[in-house]
Amino acid sequence: MKMKKTLAILLACLSLVVLTLPGLAQTDKDILEKMIKALGGRETLAGIRDTRISGTIEIIQYGMTAPMTIYQKEPNKYRMEMEIMGMSMVQVYDGQKAMMTNPQTGEVIELPPDQAQQMKKQALGNDATLNPEKYGITYTYKGREEIDGKTCHVLEQKFPEGDLVTLYLDGNTYLPYKSRSKGLSSSGGEVETEVVFGDYRKVDNTMAAFSMTVYQGGVETVRMTFSEIVYNTGLDDSLFTLK
Repeated sequence: MKMKKTLAILLACLSLVVLTLPGLAQTDKDILEKMIKALGGRETLAGIRDTRISGTIEIIQYGMTAPMTIYQKEPNKYRMEMEIMGMSMVQVYDGQKAMMTNPQTGEVIELPPDQAQQMKKQALGNDATLNPEKYGITYTYKGREEIDGKTCHVLEQKFPEGDLVTLYLDGNTYLPYKSRSKGLSSSGGEVETEVVFGDYRKVDNTMAAFSMTVYQGGVETVRMTFSEIVYNTGLDDSLFTLK
């Protein structure tokens, strides 16, 4: 039972992680372009074909820490590997469907539509940020807001399915500080979810967050700490399929 609940928490939280993100006259496009520039600029981001992220994930409720590796390939492929309680768990999105291995049996199963939809968004890479119109994504600038003592620019991101994500950009750096959205709880219900990005470091002319903390319903549930972020290693499409 503990393993089943732990996996439910992981699936709910990991599907929310996204590998991303002054004056009254500023527009949606102005703010988005400043975020892109802060992250490394259009030319640099467009040159990233794939990303590998290595680190650890801590499940706060159970005091458990596990190694994890995330792979993303442009424009919309994703793979997450982790080992927990001596068992391996893999999730993939191949651009069309989401699959995972059952860590207890090794069986490959297809994720239900709600979880698949979350992973589809998670799989989007830099091209979706640089060219959101290709993916039916729109941005609306909502002005400034004080968040955790920071003055942030607020961008509302809307997906074609109607899902909304609110991005809070640091008012000084324009780097993403926090995202807020509706996500799935471990019980399968909808819950307000926040992801706080931190420990930004320079990686090959980009600025990348090396820590992410997930809160659900105001409660800290997951911490992720990354030890390495590497671009353009030539990931093969076969990595994003499970058989």
